[in-house]
Amino acid sequence: MKAKSPQLKLRLDAETPDSAARWQDGAPLAHLGGSLTLRLGAHRKEAVIENNTLHLPLPPAASPRQVQDAAESWLRTRALRVISAQVVMEARRFGRAVPKVSLSFASRAGWVRPDDNGGLRFHWRLVEQSPDVIAQVVARAVADLPLPAETLDLFALA
Repeated sequence: MKAKSPQLKLRLDAETPDSAARWQDGAPLAHLGGSLTLRLGAHRKEAVIENNTLHLPLPPAASPRQVQDAAESWLRTRALRVISAQVVMEARRFGRAVPKVSLSFASRAGWVRPDDNGGLRFHWRLVEQSPDVIAQVVARAVADLPLPAETLDLFALA
């Protein structure tokens, strides 16, 4: 019988990450190339960032799944806002119409892909990258959009 490769053994022996440790009060959360600290507090009505801390409106006894759902929901909303603003800026810079922006949740996909309606679908985890990386991804995607076809204006004075 053939021996298993050492790389395969490492992957098979690796422990799965503990979600309870990742999604709890005080845990780090990747955001815009840096890290936010998660803080739980039922006294808040909505998620708020203060001094590199993301305060979630959850009780301290919230389950890891509740913390994950709240944090990822906030990240997705933030991703759409950050990416959409960058798309508007790049579309104006390239003289193109602003495409519709949507988020992708595919587990095995690139950062961006065009959709069938001329819009752009960005992976929501792009918000974890630095602003420079986001700007580069958006600029490349907008530059790759087809130029609008020029129409002849029959009533224009030449």
